[in-house]
Amino acid sequence: MLKDRLKDYKLILASGSPRRKMFFEEMGLDFEIQLRPVEEVYPPYLKGKEISDYLAILKASVFQEDLKVNEILITSDTVVWHNRESLAKADTRKEAFEMLKKLSNDWHEVITSVCFTAPRKQEVLNHTTAVKFRELNDDEINYYITNYKPFDKAGAYGIQEWIGLVGIEQIKGSYTNVVGLPTQLVYKTLMNMVG
Repeated sequence: MLKDRLKDYKLILASGSPRRKMFFEEMGLDFEIQLRPVEEVYPPYLKGKEISDYLAILKASVFQEDLKVNEILITSDTVVWHNRESLAKADTRKEAFEMLKKLSNDWHEVITSVCFTAPRKQEVLNHTTAVKFRELNDDEINYYITNYKPFDKAGAYGIQEWIGLVGIEQIKGSYTNVVGLPTQLVYKTLMNMVG
């Protein structure tokens, strides 16, 4: 399948996310991880998927000049969008608490953009999943932050962790997208790129 079609290509995943790495492994892909620092700053006028698209492209920009003919670079960014506001990664316990309090008893969108970059081609795609939390009480939020330390996650939560298991009532769209990668989109795009 896809792995066979990619045999003449080198797939590079530019992400330190253990969840994205796991998805690539579970899709049976041969790939290597390469990380290069980039300051994840975007213009303040961007909204929703414009933010994640911009950051996914930005993460690719530091690799672009070095890509060889048979290499495909994949960069990605996830945004939690709630009431016209981006909830990025929380730096402190207080920020994480405030984010989860905002998400409690409400819908929000998880938007993941994936940028596919080859030496002469670049394509950016995104997927949006709607997620609804039930009302979370302060004890539950504090328990989650203390035990799971969700400071590396957009919106200060991981759907695959305790808070997702006990707090999420509804989801409309791709589950893997909320974890951090719309795998069906990645598979389909790579099949088309090398098909």
